[in-house]
Amino acid sequence: MERVRIGNLSPLGWPPSAVAVGNFDGVHRGHQALVKAAVARARASGGPAVVLTFDPHPARVLRPRDAPAALTTLAQKEELLAELGVDRLAVLLFDAALARLSPEAFARAVLRDTLGAGDVVVGESFRFGHRREGDARSLVELGARLGFAVHAVPAVLEDGSPVSSSRVRFELGRGHVGAATALLGRPYFVDAAVVRGDGRGRRIGVPTANLAPDNEILPAPGVYAGYCRLPAGEWWPAVVNLGRRPTFGGGELALEAHLLDFAGELYGARVRLSFHERLRDEQRFSSQEALVARIREDVARARGLLSGPRGDGV
Repeated sequence: MERVRIGNLSPLGWPPSAVAVGNFDGVHRGHQALVKAAVARARASGGPAVVLTFDPHPARVLRPRDAPAALTTLAQKEELLAELGVDRLAVLLFDAALARLSPEAFARAVLRDTLGAGDVVVGESFRFGHRREGDARSLVELGARLGFAVHAVPAVLEDGSPVSSSRVRFELGRGHVGAATALLGRPYFVDAAVVRGDGRGRRIGVPTANLAPDNEILPAPGVYAGYCRLPAGEWWPAVVNLGRRPTFGGGELALEAHLLDFAGELYGARVRLSFHERLRDEQRFSSQEALVARIREDVARARGLLSGPRGDGV
């Protein structure tokens, strides 16, 4: 898939495209429905399937104090969209000038003139233009005048309510990674660099990879069963600890993973960590021995939950 950054609104010269429009943070099941609809339109017409997204997130320009943390990095978003069959990711610079465009000016300058849209796919709750004055219904009318067709996709529901990025954030904030999986259609994951730790895990017989995550959002502190994808692509079951190590006096929030039955060296590597099930809250133990005993219980439980060292972590 090709990624194109758009800093000024000039025609790209693309053939008539099927364009899905939105922030697509998390690429959850609702986003996937939009993208699949756009890909289907593109394949039927013979043009490219395009996703139009914004960077930075509009809220970071319009309401910086209230802007949500991102579920995915831009690279992760690109990867997930490519897996859905998208041909081009158009990343539009969102700034004050773009925010001032009226709905009609946005539809004309961005969708018709810059992207050359033949079909535009949005969610039923889509809002756009200055002060969010445009909606899916008005975009249908604008498209009819400007020469592109608009398709509004109904919300995808989970437990009777629309799937949304804010719901995913809420569930992760409670540590409910299973609920987040249901909304995303896959386990939540973060990409990270393996960094040097204090070596305490190795000294107590439970070596861990200490991780510096790229992602802005982590689940609530606690212990999780998950998978770690190594640089070669192999997924290993893991017990993941996210917390402040209260048994050893506390400190900064740390993310570390104990890979079951793994004996290699990972320092300096890039890995992906996916969260499958919450095992327990973070606890302060009365002694190192009590902590190690509980970790052994966590490992045994994780073995029962995960499918083995060559399982598919996502």
